[in-house]
Amino acid sequence: MKRTVPVESASAFIDAKINELGDWRGKMLAKVREIIHKADPEIVEERKWVKPTSPGTAVFSHGGIVCTGETYKNVVKMTFAKGAALKDPSGLFNSSLEGNVRRAIDIHEGDKVDEAALKDLIRAAVALNLDLKAKAKSKTKPRRASSKRAD
Repeated sequence: MKRTVPVESASAFIDAKINELGDWRGKMLAKVREIIHKADPEIVEERKWVKPTSPGTAVFSHGGIVCTGETYKNVVKMTFAKGAALKDPSGLFNSSLEGNVRRAIDIHEGDKVDEAALKDLIRAAVALNLDLKAKAKSKTKPRRASSKRAD
């Protein structure tokens, strides 16, 4: 079962992750987080997929998951939940390119982040989430009242 941790502790989790890394990865995760919030101030930080073997994953959502922010030994990874459906004119996606749904951006030490292109990608992901949510809502029709007749 997926567990979502309250927003306050999700933000604290991300803060702690950034501080505990103490190297370029922490700085890059902080920078990416800042860009995400600049692109969409309504982004909600969540902590999902917490297991006994994993502290969980930083998730950024608005109308659904926009992207995750993960750190590995040699990379900071942003995985866009519906990345395959997004236009990427700047070519930011460089990982998970073969998937049908997700796309990711692997950022290595020394890489420069194209802030404007990343903001555009984040805004496009939010717009897609909101559009899909609106379409799903319009497809759900209210149930009709029972048409039982009294005999």
